[in-house]
Amino acid sequence: MTVQSETPFQEFWRLFKTDRLALTGLIILILLIIAAIAGKVLTEWFVIFDPSTVRLVDKFLPPLSSASEYLPIGDMPKFGIYLLGTDELGRDVFARMLQGSFVSLSIGFVAVGLSTFIGILFGGLAGYYGNVRLGVMTVDTLIMRFTDIMLCFPTFFLILTVVALLPPSIYNIMIVIGLTSWMGTTRFVRAEFLSLREQDFVIAAKSLGLPARTIIFRHMLPNAMAPVLISAIIGVATAILTESGLSFLGFGVQPPYATWGNILADGRSFIFDAPWLFYLPGIAILVVVLAFNLVGEGMQEAMNPKLRKNS
Repeated sequence: MTVQSETPFQEFWRLFKTDRLALTGLIILILLIIAAIAGKVLTEWFVIFDPSTVRLVDKFLPPLSSASEYLPIGDMPKFGIYLLGTDELGRDVFARMLQGSFVSLSIGFVAVGLSTFIGILFGGLAGYYGNVRLGVMTVDTLIMRFTDIMLCFPTFFLILTVVALLPPSIYNIMIVIGLTSWMGTTRFVRAEFLSLREQDFVIAAKSLGLPARTIIFRHMLPNAMAPVLISAIIGVATAILTESGLSFLGFGVQPPYATWGNILADGRSFIFDAPWLFYLPGIAILVVVLAFNLVGEGMQEAMNPKLRKNS
């Protein structure tokens, strides 16, 4: 009787699902992604879910309040309830939260994708070509000293300064966050490459005369992706927090787009009159950031044999 061995993914999933907190975080993230996609469809294709429609007659309605008996929106009447209430302009908070989830996740994933690409590029160059000299310095020294310089700046204030000088745009936010958060990934990839380049399979690939790009992308990079993936998952949470902070201060995504940060900023003036405008986006940010961190920690324990509680 032959015993079928587990694939790496099956082993990872078996270990990951034993961590109930990480599994709970994964379920929350899946629900959030579904809500963000649904929000994108509902807020753009259905007028009754338009997050920017002003209904002053319905302002400051608490959650689960009935809408006005008849409110014309174009040629369509509005009936029903406001699941999460309305704001000072009578806008549907539920629709705005849905739109904010899509915007926040988009910024998080795009910014982290950009920072991960830059980190892999710089870290791979520093780790593989580290001993190659460029004038008075090696490639490794040049890249790592530039990384150290970037780490000397407080990241949030650097982002705040750059965003203040640029026109307000969702794309500028994505690019600026991505360009200022690649340093951790660079260090992870460099450390992994420095270890991997001394391994037998890399030495064998070099002795066979394989080109450097083949060795890097087919042999070394797949073996270095575990810490990078974990860093990227946690980085999405950081990017969402950064965007929320910028929007709260008025430097982030501008109206008519709704984000959790600017919903929170709008609600701070009415914290006693309409507290749901303040605590709903605040709780959403807290839960999502916590979920990303729980998933990241669960992946780290499942991928790192030294941290596994159960094997």
